[in-house]
Amino acid sequence: MDVVKYVKTAQSGAPEELCKAAAGEPQAFLRELATHLGLLAQEAAQQAARPAPAAAMETPAEEVVGPGVRYLHGLGSISTAINEALGSVRRDILTAQPDGARPSAVLKDALESVRRQISAGIAMRTLYQHTTRFDEATKEYVRAVTEYGAQVRTLEEFFDRLIIVDDVAFISANEDRTTAISITEPTIVRFLRDTFDKAWDRAKPFPFVPLHAAKAADEVVPAIRESISRLLVEGYSDKAIARRIGISERSLQAHIAAIKQELGAHNRLQLGYLLGRNETTYVV
Repeated sequence: MDVVKYVKTAQSGAPEELCKAAAGEPQAFLRELATHLGLLAQEAAQQAARPAPAAAMETPAEEVVGPGVRYLHGLGSISTAINEALGSVRRDILTAQPDGARPSAVLKDALESVRRQISAGIAMRTLYQHTTRFDEATKEYVRAVTEYGAQVRTLEEFFDRLIIVDDVAFISANEDRTTAISITEPTIVRFLRDTFDKAWDRAKPFPFVPLHAAKAADEVVPAIRESISRLLVEGYSDKAIARRIGISERSLQAHIAAIKQELGAHNRLQLGYLLGRNETTYVV
């Protein structure tokens, strides 16, 4: 299935089905959503990786594949498209940034890219993962943007990177995020907005006052470990779990060790058995 056909499929039914799932079990909805967006990104990456025609010497920076859907190849092209959208924003900016803490330089660039807009009254909401509460650079960034009126919340895990500026959405199309999809098709943009709003409602406000690491841990570590336990039961690799939670593999091993100790497991095999037996506790 090519990307255009997949988008048409999403328009004709999949988003509505996902929204119904969200009404009953938000966690299940987010997991199904991650799969839904993952398929779209996978299809985009596969099409982007296909050999170009012999006459083509290089991959174009942009590639329109259907009404309201285009690929953006390369970080420069992605940055230009996002900056163009930010330059003409009139209502709001929504961003979901997974993978845990981001480098200080990246956060400074992010602040500069939206400072004018949010200081002029453009609404901005940002989702991070719980693990960013332990990062000093992120704390400084959050303090800065909230002074301008932006709102920041955190979740234990959520879908892949998402940016929505008014009526245009951007999602990643490959694992290293060097290709993105720009979407202006109204049905898909509305679905992505609804998705963001449901995640936002479940998220916890980023602390507006300095927190000691121990206090931050008390607030978010239980949710992080519940997610780790669920992902272990579902068979994800350590590398995949670390990425989804937004921590290093070394930190993941520390969390797994704590879970083993809590359940009295002596090895990973026994841990898997105990988690599976108690999945009604660890899997929401």
